[in-house]
Amino acid sequence: MSTPDLTATAPPRTIDISGTARVPFTRLVAVEWRKMLDTRGGFWLMAITGLLLAGTIALVLLVVALADDARVSANDLSQILSIPLSVLLPVFPILVVTSEWSQRTGLVTFSLEPHRLRVLLAKLSAVVLLALATMVLAVVLGAITNPVGAAIGGYDVRWNLEAGTLVMTVISQLLYFLMAFGLAMLMLSTPAAIAVFYVVAIMLPFMVYSILYAVFDWAQSLIPWIDLSFAFTPFLDGFDGVDGLDVARLLVAVAIWIVAPMVLGARRVLTSEPK
Repeated sequence: MSTPDLTATAPPRTIDISGTARVPFTRLVAVEWRKMLDTRGGFWLMAITGLLLAGTIALVLLVVALADDARVSANDLSQILSIPLSVLLPVFPILVVTSEWSQRTGLVTFSLEPHRLRVLLAKLSAVVLLALATMVLAVVLGAITNPVGAAIGGYDVRWNLEAGTLVMTVISQLLYFLMAFGLAMLMLSTPAAIAVFYVVAIMLPFMVYSILYAVFDWAQSLIPWIDLSFAFTPFLDGFDGVDGLDVARLLVAVAIWIVAPMVLGARRVLTSEPK
């Protein structure tokens, strides 16, 4: 009786997936959208942001009611209501990236869609859609609040929101979302990305740069090149009065805080392994 040859190697088994259709990009975007919003963290971030919006509107109407000379217009409301949207919502672009590492979901994500660049593009698309949706919400709330404030204050309604100003406000919000997204890819750590973003985007401009800008001449020349908020300030009212120097400063600031982190971060995401 002969014994089987256990040393013989069996032919490799392969699965032919050449005819399998790729996951539609729209489905990837929908999945990343749900990852941002359909969680307990996403729910509470949106809920707190909604409360901040409601509190801001109530405060504006209270000032209009109590101050005789207080007047608000559509342009004022668009600027005011964009502030609470900038407080917590940039956390969403950070979480949608770092959750693959901090929540250890990357193995599932990158197994179902092994092309990581498509996953990153889907995450980026979801972030851009969220930024645009929140600004549309701010405009709608401003359109509702404007006549209410005029009725309370007893003045004529002013619909003075120009298209250029609205576009620049949306771009400003979008730039900070992209900044948070790039820092998240670069660090792949939720606490580190959140801390660096709020230090760079909020604490330094308002607590350090503003003081230096008001006191020193060299700061007035340097800070608009390295800080995104100072570089974008001339564009908030549209392109009126904007010169080539302003454009150059904005491009340099965008390159420092958006382009460089996104390029380096994308390389890190494409090469690192979730643990």
